[in-house]
Amino acid sequence: MNKTIQIQDLGVKDYKETWDYQELLFKAIVDTKVKNRREDANLDTKNHFLFVEHPHVYTLGKSGDFSNLLLNEAQLKEKGATFYKINRGGDITYHGPGQIVGYPILDLENFFTDIHKYLRFLEEIIILTLAEYGLKAERSPGETGVWLDVGTPFARKICAMGVRASRWVTMHGFALNVNVNLGYFDNIVPCGIKGKAVTSLNVELGVDEVNKQDVKDKLLNHFSNLFKAALYPF
Repeated sequence: MNKTIQIQDLGVKDYKETWDYQELLFKAIVDTKVKNRREDANLDTKNHFLFVEHPHVYTLGKSGDFSNLLLNEAQLKEKGATFYKINRGGDITYHGPGQIVGYPILDLENFFTDIHKYLRFLEEIIILTLAEYGLKAERSPGETGVWLDVGTPFARKICAMGVRASRWVTMHGFALNVNVNLGYFDNIVPCGIKGKAVTSLNVELGVDEVNKQDVKDKLLNHFSNLFKAALYPF
């Protein structure tokens, strides 16, 4: 089993371009697995982790409700935003400047074959990272992602998640609000959940801006520890 993960920071990149790139990496892993099974080969499958920051974009998961987007096409253009219906789980979410998006493209057979455990690990990475900033982040029963003040009238989401998996290969991932303009969330029903707020790390800390590289370093440290993986730059 290959427990090394190649890390790439794509900087600011268009959503569709990044999605296409994910698909290429995903297909390469699946093709290797198919070759191994058909030809009784023993080739290692690669694992990847992408960091990226997207321009304003709304994405709707395959089971999502289009009515949770509260803008028409003209209004999207006015906001400088795009929209895509995509092949991950979950409902609608927003990506934009000041958000750290992480896309693990892993062959889970290198680690464990349990999608539920995989999602909980992604949540735990965020929870442990936020704890380093003095925040008590939690899971919310029945709602994937990471929240603050769960079970109170002040419950608010700080990290959304949605993944796709096929042949135990993953893509898509998490979006952690770090220095985000939260006004863009007013244009959707975030994750299809009504009546709950969204927040950002800088808001919670009462600062104008949090150092994103510091957050990324913390995320990777917890990612490596939980998956017992060695991380290498691509």
